Amino acid sequence: MDGTVLVADDDRTIRTVLTQALTRAGCKVHATSSLMTLMRWVEEGKGDLVISDVIMPDGNGLDALPRIGKMRPGLPVIVISAQNTIMTAIQAAEAEAYDYLPKPFDLPDLMKRSARALEQKRRAPKLPVQPLREAGDDLPLVGRTPAMQALYRLVARVMNTDLAVLVTGESGTGKSLIARAIHDFSDRRSQPFVVAQAGDLQGMEGPSTLLARAKGGSLVFDEVADYDDDTQARIVRMLDLMGDGAPRIMATSQVDLSARMEAGAFRQDLYYRLSGVTLHVPSLRERVDDIPLLADHFLTRGERDAGTIRRLSNDARDLVRGYSWPGNVRQLENTLRRLMVTSSEAEITRAEVESVLGNQPVMEPLKGGGENEKLSASVARHLKRYFDLHGGHLPPAGVYQRILREVEMPLIEIALDATAGNQAKCADLLGINRNTLRKKITDLDIRVTRRRKLM
Repeated sequence: MDGTVLVADDDRTIRTVLTQALTRAGCKVHATSSLMTLMRWVEEGKGDLVISDVIMPDGNGLDALPRIGKMRPGLPVIVISAQNTIMTAIQAAEAEAYDYLPKPFDLPDLMKRSARALEQKRRAPKLPVQPLREAGDDLPLVGRTPAMQALYRLVARVMNTDLAVLVTGESGTGKSLIARAIHDFSDRRSQPFVVAQAGDLQGMEGPSTLLARAKGGSLVFDEVADYDDDTQARIVRMLDLMGDGAPRIMATSQVDLSARMEAGAFRQDLYYRLSGVTLHVPSLRERVDDIPLLADHFLTRGERDAGTIRRLSNDARDLVRGYSWPGNVRQLENTLRRLMVTSSEAEITRAEVESVLGNQPVMEPLKGGGENEKLSASVARHLKRYFDLHGGHLPPAGVYQRILREVEMPLIEIALDATAGNQAKCADLLGINRNTLRKKITDLDIRVTRRRKLM
């Protein structure tokens, strides 16, 4: 890399780390803990790239971006922030930041982005847009995990385009919230936001009535995979007839529409009209580290709305983090709302959480892969979940043998069942020596029952 980088952050450790890394990469670095100093450097013409925190002792880094743009058009600014809501990513995009990264950031990733920023000019400024809603608005789109931050950045990129958006994800992940955020933070925000059900498209006037309601705003087809063939055909005809001033089209789906399409259960022409951009909202199992953040968010909101102060004990927090939440964010929110009412003390105990969750298993089977998912993909998701549950720490030593045992046991049991308990046939089916099979049966404590196989 070659160039001068201006670093502004009130954390001395971050300033030191960035200064050392950028200097080793060949850059000159000016670092400061003051936004005022940063702005003076920019005004003096210093720097080819700015890396700035948002919350500074003497100001807000996002608020300074328009001033930087006026003083130094084309000077790229990378925003880094400890804030973890979708608002920061969207505000950074609205303010024309070159890029945005949450703290704690991955240093090699930041270095790559810095190198790209130094090599190319920032894109031309967009037209002025209406003011954003306040960051305090109730959108439980909270998360600092890479999956959620990638989603935030993609939302920020597509919100002011006319591309159709397909939002996928399990029930309760917040698909409708993502669709709403795209509308509320876009240049269509003053126009209607209409969520359509299959019944809204029935009758001769159904499609035209929907378009009239949505005007130039946003029209969302909720759980579009559930629509029958006739309703899908109506949507296709409606989309083909839309002209200037038409609403932006979005759709949500719990299932893999591409798989449905390949199976002949969803119209191909509709799929390609809806999937201009596909945004996948990860399940809570895919972003375990966000669970405590979401829990705190809901408890804080409950305190604000009802005046009830509640917090999770350490044991309760561990249980909440380790539970699989098959109902995702919606289930987590409802659980915490109930705990705020039923808990008698300010600190919610593990026993109280267990009582609300009932007898449900701590880990539900992983969902979302579909019946066509490859075994390796399913295993990979289970293993990622296993590692994530250790909260950034490594699992106990011996992972290899423990995982092999977990896979071998059901494989051998199912193979024995398929061969009616005949170990010779089972060994041949598995492609292993019969003595090896016997040893594994003993080691894994597998019960073998010989029976006549009925075909």
